[in-house]
Amino acid sequence: MFLGTQRVARLCQVTPATVAHWIDQGHLKGHRTPTGHRRVAAEDLLVFLRDHGMPVPPEFERLESSERRDTVVVVEDDPSYRKMLLRAIETSDLGVELTAAASGMDGLIEIGRVQPTVIVLDFTLPDLNAAEVVERLLAPGQRLDAEVLIVTGGVSAEDTEQLHRLGVKDILQKAAGLPAVLEAIGQALARQRARRQAAGG
Repeated sequence: MFLGTQRVARLCQVTPATVAHWIDQGHLKGHRTPTGHRRVAAEDLLVFLRDHGMPVPPEFERLESSERRDTVVVVEDDPSYRKMLLRAIETSDLGVELTAAASGMDGLIEIGRVQPTVIVLDFTLPDLNAAEVVERLLAPGQRLDAEVLIVTGGVSAEDTEQLHRLGVKDILQKAAGLPAVLEAIGQALARQRARRQAAGG
C-alpha cells in the first residue's frame, strides 16, 4: 500500500511540505508517480517512524491491516499515448497506484519492484515484444500473480494465439479508445480481487 504526502502528513502531524522535504532529502524512502506525485510505501513509513523514535499512530496500524491498494504497471514506449493513458487511469475511479515503463526490460524491473495486480503492455516495445515479456515473467522460479492486458496498434493472428497460450485474456486495439482500456483494467482488477477473496485474502 502506498500513501500520498497529505496522508503521511496527517499521520505524522506535520505539513505535506515537511513530508516532501523528507522524501527529497532521502530521509524517508519514497518515489514519484508518472505524473509527479510523491508516494511512500506503508512499510517504509513504518521503518521511518521507528528509526526516528516517532509514535506509530493507531490509524496507521489500522491502515497496515487493511486491504492493500492495487497497483497497475503500464509498459508503453509511445510517450504521448503513455501520458494520455496514465492521466486517464489516475482521473478514473479505479483507485489504483500507478507506475510506468517505456521498454520491456524496464517494465520487468517495475513489475518485480511493485508486484502489480494488473500489467498493461504495449505489444511492440523497443527491446522485447509483449509475448517475450510475459514469457520472462513465467520463467522457472518466477511467480506471476498479475493479470496481463495487451493494448496494441495491431497484432497478428499468430501472435494473438501465442499470447492466449501464455494466459493473456484481453488484447485491445488502441483504436478502441481509452474508455475501452479503462473498462478492461476495471474488469481485470475485479477478477483479481475475486480471486484473492476466494483464496482467503
